[in-house]
Amino acid sequence: EAGSEDIDILPNGLAFISSGLKYPGLKSPEPEKPGEIFLMDLNEDNPRAVELRISRGFDVASFIPHGISTYVD
Repeated sequence: EAGSEDIDILPNGLAFISSGLKYPGLKSPEPEKPGEIFLMDLNEDNPRAVELRISRGFDVASFIPHGISTYVD
């Protein structure tokens, strides 16, 4: 709903999307909601963004992603 901040598409068609960037003065429909990372398979006929679960122990409450990049080994 708030849109994405950045997207990185792998050669196999999987897209990782960061969302939830906040700046002072930037209006947000859900200002208390932490940032999220979504996965979208662009090979599907009707691709949908699916929220990825973040590992336990990570401070999700203060997660405000700015950009995203992937490393393929």
